[in-house]
Amino acid sequence: MSLTHRLFSLDIGSLRRAYGEEMLTPSEVVEVTLTATSGEGNEGIWIHRRDADDLRAEARKLDQIPPHARPPLYGLPFAVKDSIDVAGVPTTVACPEFAYVPNQSAPVVERLRAAGALFVGKTNLDQFATGLVGVRSPYGIPQNPFDARYVTGGSSSGSAAAVARGQVSFAVATDTAGSGRVPAAFNNIVGLKPSRGLLSTRGLVPACRSIDCMTLMTLVCEDARDVASVVTGFDPADPFSRPEAARFQWRSGQVSWAGSRVGVPRPEDLTFGDTAAREQFESACARLETMEITLERVDMTPFYEAGALLYAGPWVAERLAGLETFVHAHPDALLPVIRKILASGAEYRGTDTFRAIHRLAELRRAIEPTWSRLEALVVPTVPFHPQIEAVLADPIETNARLGCYTTFANLLDLAAVAVPGGFRPDGLPSGVTFIGPWGRDASLLTLGSAFHAKTGGSLGATGQPVPPLGTMSLELPLDQQPIAVVGAHLSGGPLNHQLTDRGGRFLRSARTAPRYRLYALPGTKPPKPGLVRTLGEGARIELEVWALPSETIGSFLAAVGAPLAIGTIDLDDGSRVHGFLCEAHAAEGAEDISSFGGWRAYVGRRAE
Repeated sequence: MSLTHRLFSLDIGSLRRAYGEEMLTPSEVVEVTLTATSGEGNEGIWIHRRDADDLRAEARKLDQIPPHARPPLYGLPFAVKDSIDVAGVPTTVACPEFAYVPNQSAPVVERLRAAGALFVGKTNLDQFATGLVGVRSPYGIPQNPFDARYVTGGSSSGSAAAVARGQVSFAVATDTAGSGRVPAAFNNIVGLKPSRGLLSTRGLVPACRSIDCMTLMTLVCEDARDVASVVTGFDPADPFSRPEAARFQWRSGQVSWAGSRVGVPRPEDLTFGDTAAREQFESACARLETMEITLERVDMTPFYEAGALLYAGPWVAERLAGLETFVHAHPDALLPVIRKILASGAEYRGTDTFRAIHRLAELRRAIEPTWSRLEALVVPTVPFHPQIEAVLADPIETNARLGCYTTFANLLDLAAVAVPGGFRPDGLPSGVTFIGPWGRDASLLTLGSAFHAKTGGSLGATGQPVPPLGTMSLELPLDQQPIAVVGAHLSGGPLNHQLTDRGGRFLRSARTAPRYRLYALPGTKPPKPGLVRTLGEGARIELEVWALPSETIGSFLAAVGAPLAIGTIDLDDGSRVHGFLCEAHAAEGAEDISSFGGWRAYVGRRAE
């Protein structure tokens, strides 16, 4: 991997800042991506890479778009699991004999490209998306970036590996039994399994069509939220799309998780493959408690019973239903383990199917009270991390054990997000999954974001640090906006009432990035400072971030007079927020008070 690639991260927040400050162009990012995807260690990750010249040409077009006209996912490289259609690119589902070239992309892919994202290529998977292990493909086995002896997880193996290694900003994958969550845990990334019906599944080769989900694999939860907000929408041509998708909101009203109640499995409901896995989950639960979250034990019996229906029930027949004609015509085209699994689907009768449907309805009803008293349920994403050798020796049983905490989610119509949970003593990543009822996706992402920031560590296997939880990661109600103040509007200041009178609420103290100077403006009443962005040596200046209701922010901004103005301020945690800035000409001849580190310290020193 090139030195250039190590100088910046492909997470969406970092790339947006780099583009906004003209530090990078999409063409430069494409060159890094091309280098990363063609280097060593890529065996088993990619099935089809986009033509380099074609990718460069699209990036050059993006280079020409002025900042004010840039689309929401401008210049973000992404991968697509090779069970999802991209126009003009073969869809193989990891079975060469099955391959076809679609004329139309899946709607999710179309939305991404229309939003300015750069399609890089199609990624490997367990054949026909059947497996949680990532070793069932004729296109090779992706190496786990933390220890090549261990599986990357599946079925979205290549997608997870590409994101974890920093080759793309995000990947579009799928999840039926945990295919987007298990590999997320094994690669130290985020895997969002949205509520079914929010993302169109048209253009997806089905595994179990009635419960399949398009999923997103990203480096942080905020990235999953940003991408999901673009690709969510009702698709009348998809019979499993839900009308609620047309008005779904990906911003949560959750500001703080302190005092919230989150469910955790009873001790007798937890199973692990080794002591390290158990200790990591216990550590994750303790971390949640430091966030002032109350953990409540939950009986997992109905969840596990529902999950068992997927592998030991008639939903195996649904897997066969979508592929039956091909399987009968080309039995030797399938890997032996896939052929064996699909063949078992023929054993179920119609009466078996209806009994299972009825029992599943009873189990859904049984867990409904859980969501009235709990914000979410937290479980280990996986019970253990197997080596490739062990999976190949016992492919079906090992795979089934891996799905202990994932297989029930789609059948029970739940939303879930898998989040990194730190590293085991042996250097392997661990993870947890936050689960909630249909439609609670935004809240789960907010919880996942706070937990991930608390956990820290690195983004995937890139070595880049997990960003601190910044202002823009603090979820505000849709009718409130953050605003940063640096002078007379600070808490206890003479103009603070202009915030509180309008229903303003203090969020937190922060500091600017080290590229600002603070000046005491002469002749202002009450005395005010001016914060000026500088191209030269800057300082970190203290400020406060407040939230103002949308209906009152207009009158607040109207009271801001020259030379002060509202602009975008970079904070030292990497986030951005709107706040008070000063026109540069007003600072000419004014006292530079940057050395005090903030207005409050300067005023206190003058009073001595």
